[in-house]
Amino acid sequence: MSLADRLNAAALPLARLLGIEITEASPERVVARLLVREEVCTAGSILHGGAFMALADTAGAVGAFLNLPEGAHTTTIESKTNFLGAAPVGTEVTAESVPVHRGRRSSVWQTRITDPAGKLLALVTQTQLVV
Repeated sequence: MSLADRLNAAALPLARLLGIEITEASPERVVARLLVREEVCTAGSILHGGAFMALADTAGAVGAFLNLPEGAHTTTIESKTNFLGAAPVGTEVTAESVPVHRGRRSSVWQTRITDPAGKLLALVTQTQLVV
């Protein structure tokens, strides 16, 4: 079983509930995708802002986790989202998260969420605490 499969299956219950799938996971880059369904939408059948944020938080947290020293864990302590476009029902959005900073006590991850044409829909920067 691949690392991405193990993460999807065991460690990410909210991601599983929302339908987030980790497709690539390394200490340098995490890619996840989400099919926009009515259940994760707001008015107008477009992806809810909280679902955008949950997708980005999942990808950034996985990246932070993959950079932890043995025995440590991580938690999000700050997140900022710029919403730049809408994702209607039926769209598969992709999140790509990369580290901006990987330190001893925290890491900062930037996640770009795009549509299938590559249009930037959201840009998220989050800080993960090393505990």
